Amino acid sequence: MTQPAIKLYRHTLSGHSHRVELMLALLKLPTERIFVDLAKGAHKQPEFLAINPFGQVPVIDDDGTVLSDSNAILVYLAKKYGDGSWLPDEPLAAARVQRWLSVAAGEIAGGPAAARLITVFGAALNAESVIAKSHALLKVMDNELAQTAFLAGDAPTVADVSSYTYIAHAPEGNVSLAAYPNVRAWLEKVEALPGFVPMQRTAAGLQGN
Repeated sequence: MTQPAIKLYRHTLSGHSHRVELMLALLKLPTERIFVDLAKGAHKQPEFLAINPFGQVPVIDDDGTVLSDSNAILVYLAKKYGDGSWLPDEPLAAARVQRWLSVAAGEIAGGPAAARLITVFGAALNAESVIAKSHALLKVMDNELAQTAFLAGDAPTVADVSSYTYIAHAPEGNVSLAAYPNVRAWLEKVEALPGFVPMQRTAAGLQGN
């Protein structure tokens, strides 16, 4: 029986959307990509709010199962379609993954993701503050990635999928990765995974230099 395509409501430049697009690609799941025009406010229209009352992308529709929030979607996809490696059941391994999902929703969102919001989307945030937060995060990541190949251990998990995009695109927010060799090596490992798909880059920030 053919797996019906999972509908992915997303924006091309949304890192949260790309997390889900990347997970779908790594799991080799058929996907129908539906563009949500954030600039025109499509995410605040009644038809979209009917599937996500928070008015945010991404959202998936898996044959009638509708789910929002990028990290929640990663957990769902890993549990339903993964082989157990993307989100392990062993208590300590599961906790290590959860730690990085929390970092993705906290330090990454408030650092590299926020810095990129300023340059790509014109967000009214304090650039100096969010860039400083970004470098504080990257120092921790670089130290930890000196010990393990991936964020939660020696194999890729949803922790890497959740964290990858905004770190890879940090230069768009004027956050240089030059001082973090272990982070750069980790990005290359993620990009070498079978099925990897990149997110479209912009010429914003350092990326345009």
